[in-house]
Amino acid sequence: MLRRYPNVGEPLACEPITKGLLNHGYRVSTTRGSYFLKHHLDKKHLDDTSGERAAIVRQHRATQRLQSLGVPVVPPLTDTRGDTVTVIGERCYALHPWVDGLHRAGSELTLSQSRRLGALLGTVHTGLEQVMAPRDGPHPASPPARPVHRSPDAADTFALIDDLLAAARGQGGRDAPRDAFDELAVHRLVERRALLEQHSHRRPPTPDGPATGWVHGDFHPLNLLYRGADPVAIVDWDRLGVQPRAEEAVRAAAIFFVRPAGELDLAKVRAYARAYRRAAGAGAAELAAAAHRVWWERLNDFWILRWRYRLHDRRADPQFPAVSALAVWWTREYEAVSAAFTE
Repeated sequence: MLRRYPNVGEPLACEPITKGLLNHGYRVSTTRGSYFLKHHLDKKHLDDTSGERAAIVRQHRATQRLQSLGVPVVPPLTDTRGDTVTVIGERCYALHPWVDGLHRAGSELTLSQSRRLGALLGTVHTGLEQVMAPRDGPHPASPPARPVHRSPDAADTFALIDDLLAAARGQGGRDAPRDAFDELAVHRLVERRALLEQHSHRRPPTPDGPATGWVHGDFHPLNLLYRGADPVAIVDWDRLGVQPRAEEAVRAAAIFFVRPAGELDLAKVRAYARAYRRAAGAGAAELAAAAHRVWWERLNDFWILRWRYRLHDRRADPQFPAVSALAVWWTREYEAVSAAFTE
């Protein structure tokens, strides 16, 4: 890999980075410094290497253009042929400058930093609107380049709940005995079914045309690096795509500002949302509709349990207590949460 980048020096060490769920990353030390080597693994919606490479190149071009606007991003290095993606044995790699920084959860952010976070995401959305030319896909003013997103149907969720309950109760042929996680899963699944039965009439209608645009697609604490009080790098642009922008803002807030008990820090959400609306030019009605759609999405979502019981992948298990409690708390405090995003 490094032979394609003669200016980075000779390799001295290569250490895997353990954080993250979907890609492999390595810190590469050379005689001239440190670099981040990314092995792109997330092949969702991609069936061949050429398609994957084209999607990665589009991400790289976006970060290069965003950097020219002053957005804190880390575009990849170009090799001797001017390419930013290296394909070795049908695997795609990219080499980035190493950025020293720390990940910060919302609990570590002040109100001022929460405002700065909302303004940053708004700047990302308006910046992408400027830099994503038609040759990179549909323009944000055009219809989305994906099927219209329909909100989850509670009937489908009820079937999923039954399936997951059987697995959590040990009725799916698992050899391992039930543990504390399984007990919590059963409790939350039964609880969520009751909530869905109570609120099934509140399923959001198919949107006529929410404000869509190019979005980062995965804006959360592990994809943002801080140095001191300031964000210095937004990383991992694998989910770059056209989606309702305000929904990304709401989803990000629900990740950054969730407390361990599953409550949102509404004071920080309010500061963040006001700054986002100002920077993105988004109205209160747009944020209210987005908050409703994300609330319903969370009420119907069990991705952590599907990973555990269907894929036998427990990497996301530690997130389950707060994530599952949030859906319940958000339902109870629906009006207060909506107000935090819109006032």
